[in-house]
Amino acid sequence: MTNLEVLEMVEARTADPHDAGQPVRPVRTGRIVGWSVAAGVVLSVLWSYHFVDAVIGDNVANALLGRDARDTAIAGTAAGLLFAFVSGLAGTFTACNIAMAASVGPLSQAGGSQRQPLLMLLRPVGWLTLGMVVVSATYGFVGVLVGDSLPQLSTETVGGMPVRIIQSSVVFGIIGLALAGLGLATLRLLPDPFAHRPVARVVVLGALIGGFLIGRPYPLFNKLFHWAVDTGAPLYGAAAFVLQSLGNIVVVTAIFAALVLLTRGGFLRWLAGDPVRTMTITGSLLLALGVFTIVYWVVRVPAIFGVGWFPTMPYN
Repeated sequence: MTNLEVLEMVEARTADPHDAGQPVRPVRTGRIVGWSVAAGVVLSVLWSYHFVDAVIGDNVANALLGRDARDTAIAGTAAGLLFAFVSGLAGTFTACNIAMAASVGPLSQAGGSQRQPLLMLLRPVGWLTLGMVVVSATYGFVGVLVGDSLPQLSTETVGGMPVRIIQSSVVFGIIGLALAGLGLATLRLLPDPFAHRPVARVVVLGALIGGFLIGRPYPLFNKLFHWAVDTGAPLYGAAAFVLQSLGNIVVVTAIFAALVLLTRGGFLRWLAGDPVRTMTITGSLLLALGVFTIVYWVVRVPAIFGVGWFPTMPYN
C-alpha cells in the first residue's frame, strides 16, 4: 500500500470537527464518482425503450387487464382506477421510472433502530409513499383542472420534437440533476442537508418519484391522463395518479422487503454497521441513476427527433 493510499484511508476514517463521529468520505471517492458516471452514461446508451415500453410494459398490462391496454377504451371509474395501478406496475422498468431503484439505499438508512424486520420495512416505505403521494395527488388534481392546455397532453411539435417530449426532457433533466446532486452530497462532495435526516431524504426521494408523472410520456400513462381529464373530476385525477405511482413502486418495495425480511433485518444491520459502506452504496446509486436520467432525457431523446446526436444501438 502506498503512502497516498494510507493517507486516503486515514482521511476517510477521520472525524470531521463539524460532524463528529461521521466519516469524511469514502476511500477513493474520485473512482466511485467516475465509475458511477460511466455506469449512468453506458446505461443510457444500452437502454432499449422499445423492449421496456412495448415488450415488458404492454405485455404485463395486457396480461393483468385481460385485454389490449393501449387500444381498448377505459370504461368507467373503477376500470380507470384499475388501469392506473396496472399501467403504473407495467411501467416499472421504463426510462421515466427506473431511477427509483436509487431509493433502495436511502430506504435502508431510514429503517431506524427498530429490531423487528417488519417495522424496519414499513417505516421507510411509509415515508417514501408519503412524499410520492403528496406530489402525484397534487399533480393529478391540478392536471384535470388545467386539462388539454398542458404541454404533456399536446399533440403539437416544435422543430420536429413533440411538445410533450420537450416537457419530459425538461422535467427529467431537473429530476436527474436532483438525484445526481443527492448522490454527490451523500459522498460528501457537496453539502448534505440530509446527513442527519435519513427520513427527510426518503421523503424527498418519494416526492421525486411522484414527480416522474409530470414528465412521463409513457403511452399508457398518456391514455390514463386523457381519461382523467375527460372525467372532469379532479379527485378522480388525484386518485388515479396516486394509484399510478403506487404501481410504480411495487417492485422496488418487493425487492426491499425481500432484503429485509429474508435476512431478518440483517441486511440493514450490515449496511448500517459501516457508515462508509452506506455512503458508497447510496451515493453511487443516486449518482449513476441521476446521470442516466440526465443523459437519456436531455441528450438521447432529443437526438431521436433530430435535435443533436447520440449513439444508437442496432436494436433501438
